[in-house]
Amino acid sequence: MKKLLLDTHIWIWSLLDPKRLKPRVMSALKSRDNELWLSPISVWEVLTLFEKGRLGVKGSPEEWVESALGVAAFNEAPLSNEIVLDLPKWRMEHRDPADRLLVSTARVLDLTLVTADERLLALSGVKLLANR
Repeated sequence: MKKLLLDTHIWIWSLLDPKRLKPRVMSALKSRDNELWLSPISVWEVLTLFEKGRLGVKGSPEEWVESALGVAAFNEAPLSNEIVLDLPKWRMEHRDPADRLLVSTARVLDLTLVTADERLLALSGVKLLANR
């Protein structure tokens, strides 16, 4: 069994544009043998996309998120002091705090980060499932 932490874009694509997911990733997400995990950081990122007008869906952002969270049985990845203290260990080309928090979450909780972000896929020291 794999414990899969969805990067924010993977979560959004799985709901709004599943054709963007490669067969291997789609199979992993649908497999009952795997656990799906989502960070509150991804929920925050989605709300931010709503605020910026970059996520065109109907309804209020809160209603959409609540509905999206009900589509699959997600485990909520906690945001802990241990995860935040892991952040300085990651020297990443970009300083996106959400990405850094997701990487540290995956590392500390021993989760596999599912992503298409090439910058994250270039990292070592964290389990990754590439959508490519």
